[in-house]
Amino acid sequence: MKIKYVGDSCMEFPEGFENESTARVPLTITVEGMVIVDDETFDQKVLLDAIDRSKHGAKSACPSPELFMKAYEGPEDWVFVATLSADLSGSYNAAMLGKSLYEEEHADSRKRIHVFNSKSASGGEAQVMIKVRELFEKGCSFEEIVQQTEAYIDTVATYFVLESLEELRKNGRLSRLKALAANTLNLKPICAGDNGTIVQLGLQRGIKKALSKMIEIALDKAPNTSERVLIINHCNCEERARDVLADFVAGTRFKETHIIATKGISSLYAENGGIIVTL
Repeated sequence: MKIKYVGDSCMEFPEGFENESTARVPLTITVEGMVIVDDETFDQKVLLDAIDRSKHGAKSACPSPELFMKAYEGPEDWVFVATLSADLSGSYNAAMLGKSLYEEEHADSRKRIHVFNSKSASGGEAQVMIKVRELFEKGCSFEEIVQQTEAYIDTVATYFVLESLEELRKNGRLSRLKALAANTLNLKPICAGDNGTIVQLGLQRGIKKALSKMIEIALDKAPNTSERVLIINHCNCEERARDVLADFVAGTRFKETHIIATKGISSLYAENGGIIVTL
């Protein structure tokens, strides 16, 4: 039995998937007249510089169903797909349409495909892939993998701290006055994913205090950390991510830990210096 792991490009595959059959289906980013494809050609510095110059912010677009359909091709028997939260992007719907197109064009194929709505992003999508692989290696059936992974998704928590509120302001998610006040006072938002949507948990003065508060909240709400995977995604701040990891494991232990640099879509929303945590 062969298996393939597919994600939209908001997901960065964690260490350990190098020898697996994988595919990332690219979203695109438009900023300052440039169209940036979030694939192997992505240059983070080019994106971050363009975001800094832009007065209106960047926009992202989900992949076409045809790109997902192409990603499902290959000799694998089972294909498992993880996408951005359906409440944040059209990527999930595109992946589902791609599945329908594939099944129409390959009516005689015995390949089985399941698309998971991660209800998250970035590390949350990677959490899905890790869970699927774990269950596959245990010898679970296709149906068991789907059922247990869907249940697992509802237990994964996502938190993030942003260095800047400017991109939120540029995209109309925050008033200019609020962004200016927060930046002037050096206030950093602590945010979380809530069933696929973004909620703000609070503000702290300075990035260190904000990260410390995020860790405190995450650990307080996390049951049985020794059975959970901790993923820390960072946008151009690996040293900061390592400090966050050290603070997490100082008081508890995890089943696995991963530090992963953000690619295009995650870099767009985390911005320079942003940290995203899933557990």
